[in-house]
Amino acid sequence: MELKASEIIKEIKRAGIRFVVALPDRTTSEHMLKPILQDRDFKVVQVCKEDEGISICSGLYNTGQRALLLIQHTGLLDSVNSLRGVAVEGQNPVCMMVGLLGKEPGVPPTQSKRYGLRIVEPILDAMGIERHLIEESEDILKIVPAIERAYERSAPVVLLIGREPR
Repeated sequence: MELKASEIIKEIKRAGIRFVVALPDRTTSEHMLKPILQDRDFKVVQVCKEDEGISICSGLYNTGQRALLLIQHTGLLDSVNSLRGVAVEGQNPVCMMVGLLGKEPGVPPTQSKRYGLRIVEPILDAMGIERHLIEESEDILKIVPAIERAYERSAPVVLLIGREPR
């Protein structure tokens, strides 16, 4: 049941991700970003705004590299126009791991008491962006296939982290 950061990191590596573009987020920083910063298999690019992370991931793709953008859902909402233009219309496989800060365990995001959480999935659906909720240990198995599909289709994917990994 517990979401293990080490298992998520292992799957990110299995998907061929070597660049992690990150804006520290309260859901994933402590147990994921900190270990990633220490891991020699990754190059970490820290950004000040999430929308610049979308462009950096796109640029890395265009140089033959695979990248993952690690952000919080509030930053995703702030970056919708960049996501639209660079990732969707630009047909770039921008892979995002998005922390759902304050999500109630076991409650689907669309049923959250928090407005910002409730609107994330409907916005992604309206944009035609594939998304997956990663909340339980068995959900970790969705990571590699989702990233592979993003690169096969040249389309973005969002992996929603529904609870803080340990």
